[in-house]
Amino acid sequence: MIVGLYTDPPEGAVVPRAFPPAPAWTPDGHRVKVALEYRRGSEKTWVYGALRVADGTAVTMTSPSRNSVSYQEFLRRVEDANPGTGDVVVIADNLSSHNSLATRTWLADHLRIRHAFIPVGACWLNLQEAWWRIFRRHALAGYPSPVRPTSTTPPGS
Repeated sequence: MIVGLYTDPPEGAVVPRAFPPAPAWTPDGHRVKVALEYRRGSEKTWVYGALRVADGTAVTMTSPSRNSVSYQEFLRRVEDANPGTGDVVVIADNLSSHNSLATRTWLADHLRIRHAFIPVGACWLNLQEAWWRIFRRHALAGYPSPVRPTSTTPPGS
Protein backbone atom coordinates (compact mmCIF):
# COMPACT_ATOMS: atom_id res chain seq x y z
CA MET A 1 0.00 0.00 0.00
CA ILE A 2 2.62 2.57 1.06
CA VAL A 3 5.06 1.71 -1.75
CA GLY A 4 2.17 1.97 -4.21
CA LEU A 5 1.54 5.55 -3.07
CA TYR A 6 5.13 6.39 -3.98
CA THR A 7 5.09 4.65 -7.35
CA ASP A 8 1.48 5.26 -8.39
CA PRO A 9 -0.02 8.23 -6.47
CA PRO A 10 -3.80 8.76 -6.55
CA GLU A 11 -5.10 10.82 -9.47
CA GLY A 12 -4.43 14.52 -8.86
CA ALA A 13 -2.52 13.91 -5.61
CA VAL A 14 1.00 14.91 -4.63
CA VAL A 15 3.04 12.43 -2.56
CA PRO A 16 6.16 14.05 -1.06
CA ARG A 17 8.99 11.56 -0.52
CA ALA A 18 12.73 11.17 -0.76
CA PHE A 19 14.76 10.48 -3.87
CA PRO A 20 14.66 7.06 -5.59
CA PRO A 21 16.49 4.25 -3.81
CA ALA A 22 20.22 4.88 -3.66
CA PRO A 23 23.26 2.88 -2.59
CA ALA A 24 21.78 2.79 0.93
CA TRP A 25 19.25 0.18 -0.27
CA THR A 26 19.83 -3.51 -0.90
CA PRO A 27 18.73 -5.10 -4.20
CA ASP A 28 15.74 -6.68 -2.42
CA GLY A 29 14.50 -3.27 -1.19
CA HIS A 30 15.72 -3.15 2.42
CA ARG A 31 17.57 -0.27 4.02
CA VAL A 32 21.24 -0.87 4.78
CA LYS A 33 21.73 -0.84 8.55
CA VAL A 34 24.15 1.71 9.99
CA ALA A 35 24.80 2.31 13.67
CA LEU A 36 22.68 5.18 15.01
CA GLU A 37 24.25 8.19 16.63
CA TYR A 38 21.89 9.38 19.34
CA ARG A 39 22.56 12.27 21.66
CA ARG A 40 20.40 14.39 23.95
CA GLY A 41 20.99 18.05 24.59
CA SER A 42 19.48 21.49 24.46
CA GLU A 43 21.38 22.36 21.29
CA LYS A 44 19.47 19.80 19.21
CA THR A 45 17.75 21.02 16.05
CA TRP A 46 15.12 18.96 14.28
CA VAL A 47 14.88 19.06 10.49
CA TYR A 48 11.59 18.41 8.73
CA GLY A 49 11.61 17.76 5.00
CA ALA A 50 9.48 16.71 2.07
CA LEU A 51 10.14 16.32 -1.64
CA ARG A 52 7.62 16.59 -4.46
CA VAL A 53 8.86 13.81 -6.71
CA ALA A 54 7.20 15.11 -9.88
CA ASP A 55 9.49 18.15 -10.17
CA GLY A 56 12.01 17.95 -7.32
CA THR A 57 10.54 20.80 -5.26
CA ALA A 58 11.68 20.43 -1.65
CA VAL A 59 10.20 21.87 1.51
CA THR A 60 12.42 22.00 4.59
CA MET A 61 12.06 23.48 8.03
CA THR A 62 14.13 23.44 11.20
CA SER A 63 12.68 23.46 14.68
CA PRO A 64 14.05 23.39 18.23
CA SER A 65 11.53 20.69 19.13
CA ARG A 66 9.72 17.79 17.52
CA ASN A 67 6.13 18.32 18.62
CA SER A 68 2.64 18.75 17.19
CA VAL A 69 2.95 22.53 16.81
CA SER A 70 6.16 22.21 14.79
CA TYR A 71 4.76 19.38 12.69
CA GLN A 72 1.60 21.37 11.89
CA GLU A 73 3.75 24.35 10.83
CA PHE A 74 5.69 22.02 8.54
CA LEU A 75 2.44 20.65 7.06
CA ARG A 76 1.29 24.23 6.46
CA ARG A 77 4.49 24.88 4.51
CA VAL A 78 3.97 21.70 2.49
CA GLU A 79 0.39 22.77 1.75
CA ASP A 80 1.54 26.28 0.72
CA ALA A 81 4.18 24.77 -1.58
CA ASN A 82 1.47 22.77 -3.38
CA PRO A 83 -1.26 25.27 -4.27
CA GLY A 84 -4.21 23.90 -6.20
CA THR A 85 -2.58 20.55 -6.92
CA GLY A 86 -5.32 18.41 -5.42
CA ASP A 87 -4.68 16.19 -2.43
CA VAL A 88 -1.28 16.15 -0.75
CA VAL A 89 -0.53 12.67 0.55
CA VAL A 90 2.10 12.70 3.30
CA ILE A 91 3.75 9.38 4.02
CA ALA A 92 4.76 9.47 7.67
CA ASP A 93 5.94 7.26 10.49
CA ASN A 94 3.95 6.79 13.67
CA LEU A 95 5.55 9.56 15.72
CA SER A 96 3.05 10.83 18.26
CA SER A 97 3.09 14.39 16.84
CA HIS A 98 1.97 13.01 13.46
CA ASN A 99 -1.19 11.51 14.93
CA SER A 100 -1.86 13.63 18.02
CA LEU A 101 -5.31 15.05 18.76
CA ALA A 102 -3.95 18.53 17.98
CA THR A 103 -2.64 17.39 14.59
CA ARG A 104 -5.85 15.51 13.74
CA THR A 105 -7.84 18.64 14.66
CA TRP A 106 -5.56 20.75 12.46
CA LEU A 107 -5.97 18.28 9.59
CA ALA A 108 -9.77 18.54 9.89
CA ASP A 109 -9.40 22.16 8.73
CA HIS A 110 -6.90 21.26 5.97
CA LEU A 111 -8.72 18.57 4.01
CA ARG A 112 -6.23 18.49 1.12
CA ILE A 113 -3.59 16.91 3.34
CA ARG A 114 -3.93 13.19 3.95
CA HIS A 115 -1.64 10.93 5.91
CA ALA A 116 -0.54 7.46 4.95
CA PHE A 117 1.26 5.90 7.90
CA ILE A 118 3.94 3.29 7.37
CA PRO A 119 3.42 0.15 9.44
CA VAL A 120 5.03 0.08 12.89
CA GLY A 121 8.42 -1.60 12.63
CA ALA A 122 8.75 -1.03 8.88
CA CYS A 123 10.73 2.21 8.79
CA TRP A 124 12.60 0.93 5.74
CA LEU A 125 9.40 1.61 3.74
CA ASN A 126 9.92 5.33 4.31
CA LEU A 127 12.35 6.08 1.49
CA GLN A 128 13.32 9.39 3.07
CA GLU A 129 14.94 7.74 6.09
CA ALA A 130 18.01 6.56 4.15
CA TRP A 131 18.56 10.04 2.73
CA TRP A 132 18.20 11.72 6.15
CA ARG A 133 20.83 9.33 7.47
CA ILE A 134 23.24 10.27 4.66
CA PHE A 135 22.52 13.97 5.25
CA ARG A 136 23.06 13.68 8.99
CA ARG A 137 26.27 11.66 8.73
CA HIS A 138 27.89 13.77 6.02
CA ALA A 139 26.51 17.30 5.81
CA LEU A 140 25.94 17.79 9.53
CA ALA A 141 29.20 16.08 10.49
CA GLY A 142 31.30 18.52 8.46
CA TYR A 143 31.89 16.23 5.50
CA PRO A 144 31.12 17.35 1.96
CA SER A 145 27.48 16.77 1.05
CA PRO A 146 26.86 13.82 -1.31
CA VAL A 147 24.38 16.01 -3.22
CA ARG A 148 25.34 19.38 -4.72
CA PRO A 149 23.22 22.13 -3.15
CA THR A 150 20.84 23.90 -5.48
CA SER A 151 20.01 26.79 -3.18
CA THR A 152 21.95 29.23 -1.04
CA THR A 153 18.96 29.73 1.26
CA PRO A 154 19.32 27.88 4.59
CA PRO A 155 16.67 25.23 5.35
CA GLY A 156 13.68 26.69 7.13
CA SER A 157 14.17 30.23 5.79
